[in-house]
Amino acid sequence: MKVLSSILTFPSVGWWCYAAQASEVVFELHERSQKMTDRNRYRISGSNNSILLTVPLLHGRDQAGAIDKVRVLNDGRWQVQHWRTLVSVYNRSPYFFHYEPTLKAIFDTEYEFLFELNMAAIAWVKQQLRLDFMQGFTTGYVPEAEAGVTDLRGLKNLPVPEGRYYQVFEDRMGFVPGLSILDLLFSEGPASAEWLRGQVIKG
Repeated sequence: MKVLSSILTFPSVGWWCYAAQASEVVFELHERSQKMTDRNRYRISGSNNSILLTVPLLHGRDQAGAIDKVRVLNDGRWQVQHWRTLVSVYNRSPYFFHYEPTLKAIFDTEYEFLFELNMAAIAWVKQQLRLDFMQGFTTGYVPEAEAGVTDLRGLKNLPVPEGRYYQVFEDRMGFVPGLSILDLLFSEGPASAEWLRGQVIKG
């Protein structure tokens, strides 16, 4: 399966179900920046509700242009805030401290462009999951995916996996679908890749 995808910040468990079963993922480097999307935000667990962590952008939501030109606003120490939230939420999860040393390096780095941050996050997750799909970038905007390619750029329609895994606050909130891949990794650790491959997906 070949996948065409936007470049996202710590993509969801559903996105990684596709990536784990793909032979190739091509990232759309030339689409226009869009408001209120997962290109600069990711959702994690919380004790009372889910938490949406957003990477601030220079010029905010009004930043225009292709995604490869979108700049991160690094004045507000967002990396520290995100990391403190992750530690607060997941320090009791089974595998947080297993991943903590290498994951923290991403939050200790100041990225100028959003796509650089997102690709670093994706590369980190890919390494932890030991996935071997080929990857590349579009050379120009692709308005419509070619036949046989699964287009994940419309993430509002991305199916949520039916399978469940352990979640830290499931006893309080029930199982919460659609969270960032970090939630699965911190809960299931090395078994995460097998869980992802076991999900039935379309495409």
